[in-house]
Amino acid sequence: MGAHNQRLRIALTGVALTALTALVVVFPVAAITVLMLWACLTLIVGAAMKTAAFVSWASAPRDTPADAGPQPGVVPLPRVSVLVPLYREPEVASALVTRLSRLRYPKALLEVILVLEETDTLTRGALAGARLPPWMRVIVVPDGQPRTKPRAMNYALDFCRGEIIGIFDAEDAPDPDQIDRVARRFMAAPPDLACVQGILDYYNPRQTWLARCFTIEYATWFRVMLPGMVRLGFAIPLGGTTCYFRRDVLERLGGWDAHNVTEDADLGFRMARHGYRSEMIVTATHEEAACHPRPWVKQRSRWLKGYMATYLVHMRRPLRLLRGLGPWQFLGFQTHFITALSQFFLAPLLWTFWLIFLGVPHPFAGVLPAALTGTLPHLFLGIEAITIIAGLAAVRGADHRHLLAWVPSLHLYYPLGVLAAYKALYELVTTPFYWDKTRHGHSLPGVVPVPGTQPSARPRPQPATTTPGGTSVQRAQGA
Repeated sequence: MGAHNQRLRIALTGVALTALTALVVVFPVAAITVLMLWACLTLIVGAAMKTAAFVSWASAPRDTPADAGPQPGVVPLPRVSVLVPLYREPEVASALVTRLSRLRYPKALLEVILVLEETDTLTRGALAGARLPPWMRVIVVPDGQPRTKPRAMNYALDFCRGEIIGIFDAEDAPDPDQIDRVARRFMAAPPDLACVQGILDYYNPRQTWLARCFTIEYATWFRVMLPGMVRLGFAIPLGGTTCYFRRDVLERLGGWDAHNVTEDADLGFRMARHGYRSEMIVTATHEEAACHPRPWVKQRSRWLKGYMATYLVHMRRPLRLLRGLGPWQFLGFQTHFITALSQFFLAPLLWTFWLIFLGVPHPFAGVLPAALTGTLPHLFLGIEAITIIAGLAAVRGADHRHLLAWVPSLHLYYPLGVLAAYKALYELVTTPFYWDKTRHGHSLPGVVPVPGTQPSARPRPQPATTTPGGTSVQRAQGA
C-alpha cells in the first residue's frame, strides 16, 4: 500500500510539473507575471504580519511577569513528567543527565523519561554507563513504523505520571527554574490554556557565521515574533522542545501526529481548533545550533516538509478549519504557512530585483509594468529594514549583544532556505514520513560548561514491566 501511494504521488507530481512547464512555454509572459506578482504579494503580506507582531511585542507591558501565580506552599505543586526522545545520541546522552539534574523543581514531583528506540543500541549503551537519579528512567519504544519522534512520545505518554507533560531534546540545557515557572503559570491559568512554550536559544553562537545567524533567527522568532503573534490572538506553531502541556488535553486530542515530522507545529493548530490556547513564557532552553551548511539544510528541509504536510492536512476540509479556528485565527494560519512556503519557493524570482541596484536592467522589464519594477526594489529595502530592526531588538540583551553586528548578514543567510525548500518538496513526494536526523554533539569543546558525569558500572538488569498492551519495558537502574 505504501509503495502504491508513493508511485501515485510521484505520478501526480510529474503530471503537475509537466502542466506547469507547458504553461510557461506556451504562455511565458502570463506565467512569469503571475508567479512574480504572487511572490511580491506574499512578500508584502508576510512583512505586514511581521510588522504587526513586532509592534504588538514592543507595546507589551514589561513589568508583569508572565509566570506569575501561586507560590510554592500556598497551593500544592503539580506533578510534572518530561519526555526526552533520544535516537542515536550517544555523544550527548551523559551530558544530558547532568544538565537535567540542574532542574530545581522538587524531585518528588518530577520525572524525566528518556525515550529510546528498541533498535538504538548506541544510545542505550551510552546511558548504561551513566548513573541515573531516582527521578529519571528509561522507556524503550518497540520497533515499528513510522520511526519518528512523535510516535515515540505517544508510546511513552502512557507511562507518564504527571499532570503536566514537557518535552526536551537530547542536547537541551534548560534554565534551572524553568519547570517552577511553568508550574506556577499553569496553576494560575484558566483551563483553556493547554500549552506553555518556552524560548529556544543556542549555546554555540560563536562557533561559525551560520551558528550566529541561526541564533539571531531563533531569538527573533521566539523572543519577538511568537510573543507578538500570541498578543495579536493568533494560534502559533510550537517548537519541538520546551513545550509543556496539560496532560488531559493531550490525551483528549490523541497525542501527537506520528506521521508528521513537525508534530509540534501541527499540535499547536490542532489545539487551537478545539478551543485551547498556547502562551509564551520567559524561560529559555539552550540547544546546539547547526553550525555547518549540510546539517542546517537537512534540518530546515525536515521542518519545511512538516510545514507543507501540516498545511495540507489541516486544509483537507477548509470550512471545518474555518469553523474550528474562527476567521481571525484562520487568517493567521493562512498567512503564516502560505507566505513562509511561497517565499522560499519563489525567492529566486524576487532576487532578480536586486539587479536593479547593480545597474543591470531587470530581465522582465519588458514584461512587468514599469511602475512595478521601479517600486519593488525600494519596497524590498523597507522589508529588509523590518527584518534588521526585529533582529536588533531580539539580540539587544546582554547575552546576545555580541550578535548585533551580524544581524544585517541575515540577508545572505536566508537563501540557504531555498535549497532546503526544494529538498523538502522532493521528500514530501517521495518519502513524506522520513525523519532526516539532525546530528548533535558538534559544538566546540567547552561551549557548554557541563561537569563530567560519574559513570557507574553497567546497571543490573531490572525486572521487565509489562504494559497494558503486553509489551515489556526494561527500566534503568534508579527508576
